[in-house]
Amino acid sequence: MEQRIRPESDKSDSKETFLSRLGPGLITGASDDDPSGIGTYSQAGAQLGFGIGWTMLVSYPLMVAIQELSGRIGRTTGHGIAGNVCRNYPPPVIWSLVTLLFVANTINVAADLGAMGDALKLLIGGPAPLYVVVFGIVSVLAQVFLNYERYVAILKWLTLVLFAYVIALFVVKVPWDEALAGLFVPKIELSGAFLTTLVAILGTTISPYLFIWQSSQEAEEQDIDPQKKPLKKEPENETKEVWRIRIDTLVGMAMSNIIAIAIILTTAATLHSKGVTNIQSSSQAAEALKPIAGAFAELIFALGIIGTGLLAIPVLAGSTAYAIGEGRKWP
Repeated sequence: MEQRIRPESDKSDSKETFLSRLGPGLITGASDDDPSGIGTYSQAGAQLGFGIGWTMLVSYPLMVAIQELSGRIGRTTGHGIAGNVCRNYPPPVIWSLVTLLFVANTINVAADLGAMGDALKLLIGGPAPLYVVVFGIVSVLAQVFLNYERYVAILKWLTLVLFAYVIALFVVKVPWDEALAGLFVPKIELSGAFLTTLVAILGTTISPYLFIWQSSQEAEEQDIDPQKKPLKKEPENETKEVWRIRIDTLVGMAMSNIIAIAIILTTAATLHSKGVTNIQSSSQAAEALKPIAGAFAELIFALGIIGTGLLAIPVLAGSTAYAIGEGRKWP
């Protein structure tokens, strides 16, 4: 009887949509393109043009490797990175790391909220500080009052807002021969501007909160599903689950870098080509696009900032909460 049931289960598994199999890796990759990250990529494209695009191809395998490792830690042990650290190292180690994460994420959340407020002000006018407060309240209420499964589903659909930047790329006029050369032919400059931008890009694409989030979300998936146990307790599922995590991570990181490339190429084709090289934030980039690429490009860019902020802020705040909760061994 057990043999008759198992094929039916396998058959139902095969009917799962590709999107339904994506989760922690997809959300992690998409949240990497937060408003602060958009500002970094906008600055890179505006300041250095197409020649900085190749860095996104180099960073992709690095991102995949470390994020897949993070996901596998959570799925194998049933605990996120912070939960494993607190079980294997003395308290000063975990709390020094959590404190650094808390400070960095809080600053990042504040920057993202500020960019979202500025973006909405660009679209409809009014007071940006009020919009910052509203976005903050909405994010908190959603995290507190929505159950985990529904909230994760919302985050997965929010990843679609990132395609606004792909649309923006095709709205502007791009010299594709130069753009493709910048992507596939590495160009290194021994200048302060280039090296600073390179460090900023690597710091944006490979961030601690992403490690914490993906590992903890893999562990959380086991908490809400009574049929799932850590792989250390059910090693027979290792091959299937590791493959799922790998595909999820490959897709999520690819999405992150494709959007980053679209932003770099868009700002390089518009701002850099017109001599606008000093961009300090994502909202400033959206505003600068209007006289050069038109109001539609500005609209898409600004809407993308708001949408990515709504996606990234829960991940930033959630990774901090996961780290603190796991550090205290709270459920």
